[in-house]
Amino acid sequence: MEIHILSIFPEMFASVLDESILGRAQSRRLLQVYTHNLRDFTQDRHRVTDDMPYGGGPGMVMKPEPIVAGIRAVQERFGPSYVVLLSPQGNVLNQERVKHFARMERLLLICGRYSGVDARVTHYIDAELSIGDYVLTGGEIPAMVLVDTVARMIPEVIGDAQSAEEDSLFRGLLQGPVYTRPVEFETLCVPDVLRSGNHAAVAKWRRQHALLTTWQRRPELLQAASLSVEDRAMVNEFERGEFPEVRAGSGTKGDGG
Repeated sequence: MEIHILSIFPEMFASVLDESILGRAQSRRLLQVYTHNLRDFTQDRHRVTDDMPYGGGPGMVMKPEPIVAGIRAVQERFGPSYVVLLSPQGNVLNQERVKHFARMERLLLICGRYSGVDARVTHYIDAELSIGDYVLTGGEIPAMVLVDTVARMIPEVIGDAQSAEEDSLFRGLLQGPVYTRPVEFETLCVPDVLRSGNHAAVAKWRRQHALLTTWQRRPELLQAASLSVEDRAMVNEFERGEFPEVRAGSGTKGDGG
């Protein structure tokens, strides 16, 4: 997969892209990420990318000419791409949208800045995307988030494919509690079932606790999740307070069983 990033601060991406899973994915040619300096597509000697807003008001607005010129230049050199503007006005990123973007052969991410991007730019893009309802300095950090989440969907980027599928939200639910050594830490113990070697029992426990964690922390996700008859029966137990860990109010701390 190929991802291009158009930004006035392309140097911000080096430390993120060169380390850990993203760095290894690029070295193995599973992922190619290119950053492009938006100022390279300006036409004035001062390389200006912003100007005052029509109608007055605080802040500056990113000009349309450099952005559109950058989109065209990247596509002429590398080929057609799905263009995404990182913007507070965009749809909020979720796992389903990540899967959608991961199916693209080539993404081109536009990083907004200042008080926004000239509205005419929306005629040259395919989607607007936000990573949440809060204010950031610019689109660079959202672009990093999108690259990281999309990269995890590429086959072989995550060494253990099952590991990625167990992540929170991959299947519409939050991940349940996880444990490692030691077995006992300050009187808190790893649940017996996780040490039993019974794979079916472990899978059942994990499904139950993924449902429980989601019900406790993000119950709205259950409305859209694909739940079996057994899953729905389990959620009904939570609501009636019949599940042991609901009665105990312990949430994610196992009781040994």
